[in-house]
Amino acid sequence: MAENGRVWQANSLVQTYLTGVRGAIPHANEQIDVMLRLIRAACPNVETFLDLGCGDGILGRAILQQYPHAQGVFVDFSEPMLAAARELLGDEGETAVILADYGEPDWTKQLNGLFDVVVSGYSIHHQPDERKREIYAEIYDLLRPGGLFINVEHVASIDPWVEGVFQDLFVDRLYAFQQANGSTMSREEVDRTFYSRPDKVANILAPVEDQCRWLRAIGYKHVDCYLKIFELAVFGGVKMTD
Repeated sequence: MAENGRVWQANSLVQTYLTGVRGAIPHANEQIDVMLRLIRAACPNVETFLDLGCGDGILGRAILQQYPHAQGVFVDFSEPMLAAARELLGDEGETAVILADYGEPDWTKQLNGLFDVVVSGYSIHHQPDERKREIYAEIYDLLRPGGLFINVEHVASIDPWVEGVFQDLFVDRLYAFQQANGSTMSREEVDRTFYSRPDKVANILAPVEDQCRWLRAIGYKHVDCYLKIFELAVFGGVKMTD
């Protein structure tokens, strides 16, 4: 993991994100719906999947609800996140929760077998671009032929004006979400908190166009950005059969 990304190993930041930020992500339900639609199209009978950088496991849990007999592996380098994943998953499905840092090239040694689906949510953007490309190749090697990789991700805006529009949208959603949950913070206070948040230093954003190009170069097919709302993108591709 890039050094700045280690802020996510702090329990206080994890709890702030899970309780006060994630619920405000614009169109989060639509992102998961697109992910599941792509999975149904590529892998109608999912037997195994990997949720990489799983956080509290929200993406993998959505897969389990659609494929309750699938075997799920949940990987994160943050023990507080994995604790939240264990709590969310409970005894739902056949799952393995693994503490591993996929920022290190040997992380795949902790895994056994291949996967029908690999998903990742708002995680890989903490890695330097060179490491992102390596991770995408490592994921490709973990997929069965015909397997699908989907990244629900924070990507770079094309210019500062678009970035500003996105940040205004996110602050609006944060303010509304926090008001609905009893917060007395003004929008201006929410705005200041958003701009000075401690995890901001961990973001290493790359344009989605560049990342799709990397996937194609590795060998993924059907690569596309399937959904994009400013800096939030759902993209990926399929490992084709020989």
